Amino acid sequence: MQGSILVFIVKLSAGSIPPSAPPRKAKAALDYLPLGSKSFRRTRVGEFLMKRTFILIVFAAVALAKPLAERPNFILCMADDQGWGDTGYNGHPILKTPVMDEMARTGLRFDRFYSAAAVCSPTRGSVMTGRNPNRFGCFAWGHTLRPQEITVAEALKKAGYTTAHFGKWHIGSMRADGAASPGNSGFDDWFSSPNFYENSPLFSHNGQVIETDGESSHVTTDLALDWIGKAAKSDKPFLAVIWFGNPHSPHVAVDKYKKMYADQPDGAAHFYGEITAMDAALGELRKGIRRLGVADNTVLWYCSDNGAIAKGSTGGLRARKGSLYEGGIRVPAIIEWPARIKSNRITNMNANTSDIYPTLLELAGAPLPNNQPVLDGTSLVSLLNGKAKRREKPMGFWTYQARGRPRKSRAMLEVLRQEQLAGNQKPAEPEGQIDRQYPTDTLPGHAAWIDGDYKLHRAPVKKNKGEFAYELYHLGDDPKEQQNLLGSTKKLAKRVDRMKAGLAAWQKSVVNSLNGGDYR
Repeated sequence: MQGSILVFIVKLSAGSIPPSAPPRKAKAALDYLPLGSKSFRRTRVGEFLMKRTFILIVFAAVALAKPLAERPNFILCMADDQGWGDTGYNGHPILKTPVMDEMARTGLRFDRFYSAAAVCSPTRGSVMTGRNPNRFGCFAWGHTLRPQEITVAEALKKAGYTTAHFGKWHIGSMRADGAASPGNSGFDDWFSSPNFYENSPLFSHNGQVIETDGESSHVTTDLALDWIGKAAKSDKPFLAVIWFGNPHSPHVAVDKYKKMYADQPDGAAHFYGEITAMDAALGELRKGIRRLGVADNTVLWYCSDNGAIAKGSTGGLRARKGSLYEGGIRVPAIIEWPARIKSNRITNMNANTSDIYPTLLELAGAPLPNNQPVLDGTSLVSLLNGKAKRREKPMGFWTYQARGRPRKSRAMLEVLRQEQLAGNQKPAEPEGQIDRQYPTDTLPGHAAWIDGDYKLHRAPVKKNKGEFAYELYHLGDDPKEQQNLLGSTKKLAKRVDRMKAGLAAWQKSVVNSLNGGDYR
C-alpha cells in the first residue's frame, strides 16, 4: 500500500498518469513547461496537477506515519552486575529465576548479547544514545552523559511518547537543574538514584528527595507500575526505563528471599536472594502490565549492564566485570512482545546495548533526528520480524584508560535532602563538559572487534608501555576464548588484516566524536 502510493505520486509528477479529462487545448502546454514552474501552475491543467500531487503527498505522509495508538510501548529493564551465568535458563545450578526462565521460554532470547562496555555507567549511556560511550567521554563508572547527546527518551518524546525513568541513573545529576539529569535527558517523570541502591532507598523524584520502604527491586517496580497505570489511560504510547539496583554489592537480601538459600553460605545467600527478588519484581511488572491491558503491545526488553563480579556467575566465560573478554561483556538479554513475538525464539546473532536506541526509534516509526551523531548501534527490527540471522555491522568495544568516580547514592541524596529542608539548595555542578582534546595517534587501553563469529582483541602489553598484542577467537567454537587463532593459519590472515583495519578506523572515529566532532 505505502509503496504503491509513492509510485503513484512519482508517476503523476512525471506526467505518466494523466488526470481525468483535462482540457485538450491546454495539453500542448505541458510539453514545454517544467513541473512546479509559475507558468505551469498558471495553466488549468497545471493547477489541477499541483493540487492533486499535494493532496497525494499529504495522504502518503499520513499513511506512512504510524498512528500513536498503534505504536508499541517500551519498557527497558536492566540489572546491575548480573552475569551471563546468573540465570536458571543459562544453567546456574543453584539460582532460582523462574520469571526470567519463563521469559526465555516464551520470548526472544539472545545468546550473544553484549553490554557496550564492561562497567555500568558507560553501558547505560549506550542505551540512551545508541553510541559507544567513549564517543561522549563516559569512560568509566560515575562518568556522565554530555548535554549535546540526543537520548532515546528525547527522540521518542518528540515522536509523541510520554517518558519516565526509575531506579539507577548513574550518568548524571539527581538535581533538577543538572545538565545530564533524567529530566534534562528527555524524561517527563523520574524516580532516580545516582548509583546502585539498597532496600528502602532514597530517590530523587523530579529533583525532590523522597523516602521509600521495602525491598529495592519491588519498590522500583511499584513506582513504575503506578506511573504506567496513569500513562495507559492517556492517548500516548510510553517509554518506561527501569534500572534495578540489584545485584550490585554490598548484597543485602530481605529474609523472604535469603531464606530460599538457607543451605548456602551467608554471602551467597544474600547474593542469590537479591537476584531472585529482582526476578520476582520482574514477574510483578509482567502481571501488572497484563492487568492494565497493555502487555500485548508493549516491548519488554531485559538485560544486564555488564558481566559478573563473582567468578561463578560468568557461566564459564573468561574474565569478569571490567574486562572485554566474554565474561565481562556478554550478558543475559530477553525481549517479550506478545503482539509480534508469538512463540519462543533463540538467536545467536550478535547484538549489544547500543542497538536499543535505533531499534526503538524504528519500531515507533520515528526518524533519526536531523542532527543525529554517529551511531554504533543498528536496528534489530528485522531480527524481531524473524528475517535477520546475521549481524552485518561489526561491534567495537574499547576500555579507555580512565578512573571511575565514586557516587554513594544515599549520601548524595541525603545532602540534597538537607539542602531542600533548609531551603538552601545548591545548583548542580557542571557535567559532561568537553574540557580537553584527545590524541588520535595513540589509542590507549584494551579494545575488541566482533565480526560474525570472530573476535579480535587489541590488548596493551603490560611490560612494554605503548605496545599492543592481538588475539583472535572463534566465538562459535570457543566462547570461553581459550584458543588464540592468530597466526595459526594463512586462511585467516586476510580476515585478521580486515578486522585490524576496521577496529583502527572505528577507534579513530570514536576519538573524533570524543573531541566534539559530532557536534560541529
